[in-house]
Amino acid sequence: MNIGFIGMGNLAAAILKGILQSNILNARSIYAYDIDAKKLTLSAHKLGYNAASSSKELVSKCDMIFLAVKPADLPQLLQEIKSELKAKRPVLVSTAAGTSSDFIQKQLGYDAALVRIMPNINATIGRSMTAYCSNSRVSDEQAGMVEKILSTFGKVMKLEEEYFSMFTAIAGSGPAFAYMFIDELARAGVKIGLNKDLALEIAAQTVLGSAKLILESKQHPYELIDNVCSPGGTTIEGVSVLRELGFANAVSKAVEHTYEKDIRLSEKNKEV
Repeated sequence: MNIGFIGMGNLAAAILKGILQSNILNARSIYAYDIDAKKLTLSAHKLGYNAASSSKELVSKCDMIFLAVKPADLPQLLQEIKSELKAKRPVLVSTAAGTSSDFIQKQLGYDAALVRIMPNINATIGRSMTAYCSNSRVSDEQAGMVEKILSTFGKVMKLEEEYFSMFTAIAGSGPAFAYMFIDELARAGVKIGLNKDLALEIAAQTVLGSAKLILESKQHPYELIDNVCSPGGTTIEGVSVLRELGFANAVSKAVEHTYEKDIRLSEKNKEV
């Protein structure tokens, strides 16, 4: 099976890195195309994959194609290559946020085998939380291959497309919320006398370990909170302040507003 990437931004590079490091495919069976020809040629030479001279050439070579361009650029791309796609009938894997499978199908004008994926920024270090869904044109074998690829750069789950906006609000935007918390935790450390670099390392490792403990212990987060909070101790003092200042409500509202914005973007795309 030959696999192609149209668009070689950070996400495509992360997926490609995962594939090559896991050795599930040989580099010579991978093709890529990007409008930055110089950057593409250098990357292809370094990693050993094939640099296509055009998106149409890539379509002619591949059985599965990752459409890894920005959502705003996807309609134009599909118009440019839809004749070639209809003739070749590869499995299409879309990375475009806020862009439904139905919208892509309408742009193509034929019943394509289509998979939609939603990774997050942590794919760049092999720790993504990725969701995917596929339509009835995708065989079990093809879906299995997609899942195998996605698992090379993090955890993957199959999810009905109707839940993608909800997933995006947590997994897609959640890293930014986590970064904010880590930064504010570190800045608070500076305020009480720590060096910023040291405070940031302490905060980041603390959050990393806390997330790992939740996943591995299978305990509810509030059980773990209770384990840390001794009666009349220091931690319960801080937890009480966070509650008093509306920490839980702020997080909830952030997720709700992110979800609603994704819904609005999805509705806007339907009108294009």
